[in-house]
Amino acid sequence: MTQITKDMVIADLLKSEIAEIAVPLLRSMGMQCLGCAMASNETIEEACQAHDVDADEMVARLSAFIKK
Repeated sequence: MTQITKDMVIADLLKSEIAEIAVPLLRSMGMQCLGCAMASNETIEEACQAHDVDADEMVARLSAFIKK
């Protein structure tokens, strides 16, 4: 099972078992460019900073899906 952290790379998140849930959540929080080369090499924290999203909230929301 994947552990979601702020230093997790977006590309790894998109390959995880929660990718189907992660993509719509990331997009709903303003991250529309998940397929671009720059985004796939960013960490969750870096992507959140670039999109003015709270990284702790993002990690908490993603982690909640793993616990279900």
